[in-house]
Amino acid sequence: MSNGIQNIFAEVPKTYEFVNHTLTLGMDVLWRKKAVGIAARLGGTRWIDVCSGTGETANYLSRAAHNGTKVFAIDFSMPMLAHALEKPEAHNITFCLSDIKQLPFEDNTFDLITISFATRNINLNREILTQSFREFYRVLRPGGCFINLETSQPSSSIVRSLFHLYVRMFVKPVGQLLSGSKAGYTYLSKTIPRFYPAHELAGILRTAGFDEVRFTRMMLGAAAIHQSFKH
Repeated sequence: MSNGIQNIFAEVPKTYEFVNHTLTLGMDVLWRKKAVGIAARLGGTRWIDVCSGTGETANYLSRAAHNGTKVFAIDFSMPMLAHALEKPEAHNITFCLSDIKQLPFEDNTFDLITISFATRNINLNREILTQSFREFYRVLRPGGCFINLETSQPSSSIVRSLFHLYVRMFVKPVGQLLSGSKAGYTYLSKTIPRFYPAHELAGILRTAGFDEVRFTRMMLGAAAIHQSFKH
């Protein structure tokens, strides 16, 4: 990721979760828990949350983990990870500071990889996103699953237009007001409307090598959970 994005995330750790909950009317919490519920049913003993930020999804994974399951969380922002380390569940999670373009793990290390609302940030272009997915594929064990939770594009043109209007008229100004970060929520308001529809993201995952790619749309398609496997 670019230094510009890294600087943006250095501005927002203390308000990040509160603003997200406010802007989604609390739906992001339900979506994260739904993604973690899917993950927990898959089993495995080594799970990692990439682009973990303040560790919200990693914490949910830690609570859902079976005995003997190790949970890791990785992010490129030290300020975000510092905030994550303050949480009660932090002692159950192994945190790593690293960019996801070159993960500090051997091939076939993890049974599960999750990412929540950060895929837009690594989508500098389609080729770079595909390369990032291939890096996730590399460290995933055969039979392992990658779960991607992200905003998406409603298939209905009317709903899509209303969603983009909401992002423009509410997400940007309210996010800036609550966080104090003009750059952060200007960036967010630009990346959401440009991100891929669910079926297109599924195609990118297949290009990166994943199999059995499927997705569940939520909130009329404003968000989606993708599951994809390594065989």
